[in-house]
Amino acid sequence: MLERKTLQIGPLRPIRSFVERQGRISPIDRQAFQEIWPKYGLSLTNQQLDFKQIFGREAPLTLEIGFGDGRSLLSMARDNPQRDYIGIEVYKAGIVKLLVAADQLGLTNIRVFCADALEVLNNCIADDSLEQVQLFFPDPWPKARHHKRRIVQATFTSLIAAKLRLRGTFHAATDWEEYAKHMLVVLEAQPFWENIAGKLQFADRPASRPLTKFEQRGLRLGYGTWDLIFRKSCNI
Repeated sequence: MLERKTLQIGPLRPIRSFVERQGRISPIDRQAFQEIWPKYGLSLTNQQLDFKQIFGREAPLTLEIGFGDGRSLLSMARDNPQRDYIGIEVYKAGIVKLLVAADQLGLTNIRVFCADALEVLNNCIADDSLEQVQLFFPDPWPKARHHKRRIVQATFTSLIAAKLRLRGTFHAATDWEEYAKHMLVVLEAQPFWENIAGKLQFADRPASRPLTKFEQRGLRLGYGTWDLIFRKSCNI
């Protein structure tokens, strides 16, 4: 039986894999957010959500953790109307940008949490319910003393596997080679994952993952990007 808890230092101090950033939100955007949030926003609850009821249909469900300014998630939802998307983010300015753009495009296949991803996964997402989980460019926490804050650890990837359907995929990407190698080692060590690129190999960026503005800048400067795509090969 998996133990799915946030790592803690002592009894009351959870180790966070993120730092909350507010960003600048204009009065106009703040008002727009208040008006649009009821349409797209999801609240953290202590019970699993019924996404068939929320979206009004049954469709392949993709969860993205940490969508930043939302451009890539918005692009995927727009280009794949046959799929439903759930985004999780704590960066409120990014959430505002995503919701305003989604509303302007009239998208109905996207919903958003403003919450800790681990709390959402543990409390709101049923086991064996997701088709894909995406984690693009998480904070690499490059200093050795901060490595414990990296979200990709064995307990996290076990939790992701529990939420995925059999043959569902976990797609991660990073521009830090050392973090990419860390993720590869963690995922390869667990028996319920199959590396679709081949053992100990990184995947080519699929066309389904749009290039982010940040990534495009990095590529112009000669920085590398590493994609990892693992398939849930058995029940856990």
